Amino acid sequence: MSSRSARSWADAERAEVRRARLRVSVLVGLAITVMIAFVGAIAYVVMVQAQETQVARDLRYNTRFGVPDVAPRCAWVFVLKDGVLDEGVLAVPGGFPLRGDLDAVQSSGVAVSRDVSANGTEYMVLTTAGANSTVQAVFDMRYLLADRHHLLLALGIAQAAGLLLAALIGLGVSRRTVGPLAEALARQRQFVTDASHELRTPLARAYLRAQLLSEDLPEDQRDGLDALARSIRGLSDVVDDLLLSARLNRELDGPPVNLVAVAEAAVAGESERAAERRIVLSVEFPSGPLVVSGVETALRRAVDELLANAVRHTPEGGRISVRVAQRDGQVELTVADTGEGFESVEAERLFDRFHHGRGEKRFGLGLALVREIVAGHGGTVRASGHPGRGARFTLRLPPAVESSSRLRERITSACP
Repeated sequence: MSSRSARSWADAERAEVRRARLRVSVLVGLAITVMIAFVGAIAYVVMVQAQETQVARDLRYNTRFGVPDVAPRCAWVFVLKDGVLDEGVLAVPGGFPLRGDLDAVQSSGVAVSRDVSANGTEYMVLTTAGANSTVQAVFDMRYLLADRHHLLLALGIAQAAGLLLAALIGLGVSRRTVGPLAEALARQRQFVTDASHELRTPLARAYLRAQLLSEDLPEDQRDGLDALARSIRGLSDVVDDLLLSARLNRELDGPPVNLVAVAEAAVAGESERAAERRIVLSVEFPSGPLVVSGVETALRRAVDELLANAVRHTPEGGRISVRVAQRDGQVELTVADTGEGFESVEAERLFDRFHHGRGEKRFGLGLALVREIVAGHGGTVRASGHPGRGARFTLRLPPAVESSSRLRERITSACP
């Protein structure tokens, strides 16, 4: 892996950690802000209810015991007795008394309570019927409304201060929570990388030694050693997959890679094994290159795994087709086979690590690694199939910025 790719991986990991910290900060800040708003809303509702209860109590008192000339401040009492309205000598706000309510209560005997907006403020009005008269009490709400306004202003200031405090608290919480997680992930990735490096050499030696020993053994004992060599080779492949998976980053970049050449190399590598099992390999490639940006070794590993997976699950006498084309602005590689297939509900689970299919079918790291590689290159991979009717894997990647004609010129100029 080049130093440039390593730097890209480190930058991508730091960016992901920053995004995680930002998400935690926002969530914590939002939670604190909602809590402050909830407490403020409760305080406001309690205040309004208390004010209205107090005013209603004062109105009831005034209708029973108040007289027009000694009503409390911001309150007025009007008395209708024997058709004569007593307004007292106090200054009366415009629009009062409500003569319609007085007449209605006098005739029906049923009390009437209402809120009235007038003179730039609000009034609460209660009209009741007494033994020999009808009384109407009016209360001016302007000072109570001013108190509510002041409370809302105070809550707004507290909300703004709380929002700033919540952001600071969220930032501190995110650093304390995400930091250890990021460090643990980095250590885990480094451990996988180091362990994979350390295992590759002894496994390679064991595989080579098993091959050398098999040459000197009798024919009847060679099969067992060959099986051991294949097991060691399979273990080496798993170690290589772990190493590549640990090094993958989400923003892989590199020189343009000709996906047609990658597919041709994969077909050439599997042609011998396919011939041994009498599997027909058919290809459909364009005449020119189709280029994508990324790491060529990683893309080779992905395409090799798709084709090797098709060979593994296709019975003798089957057929595998490999097609590379440009479609809907994407470079598309399709591997289709006439093998065992799978249930449609398993399509997504096939790309899970060490997924177990029907029976003893296992997929290990291979397809999971394919998805990681393709996702790291900004592409997608999809699977479709039916039991006993084969499977199809479609890999789609965005084309490289460099045009195919320019790549063709560069390849031609590099040839002797």
